[in-house]
Amino acid sequence: MPGEAADNGKNGEEEKMIYRRLVIGATQLALLAFMAAGCGYTTRSMISNKYRTIHIKQFINRIDITRETDAASKYKLYKPSLETDITKSVIDKFLFDGNLKPVKEENADLILKGELMEFRRDPLRTENNEVQEYRVNIVVSISLWDKKEDKLVWQENTFTGDYTYYPRSSTLPNVVEKDDDLAVNEAIVDLSRRIVERTVEQW
Repeated sequence: MPGEAADNGKNGEEEKMIYRRLVIGATQLALLAFMAAGCGYTTRSMISNKYRTIHIKQFINRIDITRETDAASKYKLYKPSLETDITKSVIDKFLFDGNLKPVKEENADLILKGELMEFRRDPLRTENNEVQEYRVNIVVSISLWDKKEDKLVWQENTFTGDYTYYPRSSTLPNVVEKDDDLAVNEAIVDLSRRIVERTVEQW
């Protein structure tokens, strides 16, 4: 009958609409699940579960300030207590990261040792014999030790943090100028971030 045909047609359209909504809903759920998995990813899954704590030993300053200056080393610098500032920054970064908890040496699963090898401020751009842009480089030697097994996990001999900036004396237009001390602090932060990333990534 015409009425039944109309009803059947209407029901068919409703079924198609329901099917489409189900497909769309399933697709959205799958996408959300995928995104949630991505957002929930941390580097914790990349290091062994037996490592939960770390002790960061005081960095040692190995910069030789008595060495004669030559063309290759004329941009080398010395900043008192730089090794202490690096140590504090690394500890802060581990606390912020949360994958490995900084603790006293006797309670640590891992021990991070570091030595400050070089501190440089290299000119990147000059105009009229005036430096317009610098890059601060902090080079360290770091090693990670498994305390319980008393073995070396890995070592990096020339690990670098850096920061590029325009000094207050710069005459370049439309640039943000910064003090030297602030640039050094930014380089320390960059070094600390890299050290933490290296420590919690897959070995």
